[in-house]
Amino acid sequence: MKIAVGCDPNAWEFKQQLIPYIAELGHEVADFGSDDPIYANTAIAVGEAVADRTFDRGILICGTGIGVCIAANKVKGVCAALVNNVYQAQRAQLSNNANVITLGAQVIGIELAKCLVKEYLGLTYDPNCRSAEKVGRICEYEQGVYRG
Repeated sequence: MKIAVGCDPNAWEFKQQLIPYIAELGHEVADFGSDDPIYANTAIAVGEAVADRTFDRGILICGTGIGVCIAANKVKGVCAALVNNVYQAQRAQLSNNANVITLGAQVIGIELAKCLVKEYLGLTYDPNCRSAEKVGRICEYEQGVYRG
């Protein structure tokens, strides 16, 4: 898969450790940067690249993972999920079809982050899961609200 990765300046070192790991898993990785102190700019850039299908999935990192999650979810076609444990990483994909995950560099350690990324990237959405109708409703709402 092609994976877009970005972060804020505070998470630069975290991202530098994560990118080679993602590549070791067999994925093509693009670094969307970490210099912009306005993390929303990086989150939006990653979100747009995933939404337009230039990249299959995205991974965003800031101090808590919350800010980049909020920003990415403003991009039409993005479903970003903040993940802090293995179960959330699995369900982000299996149940919720999240095309972006976000991580908190000041909340979790790099080894846990690697586990979360491996789980998330190793799974695909099950359109027959019990959450499919719920995910469908979210997509319907997005299509009705955003016109563009």
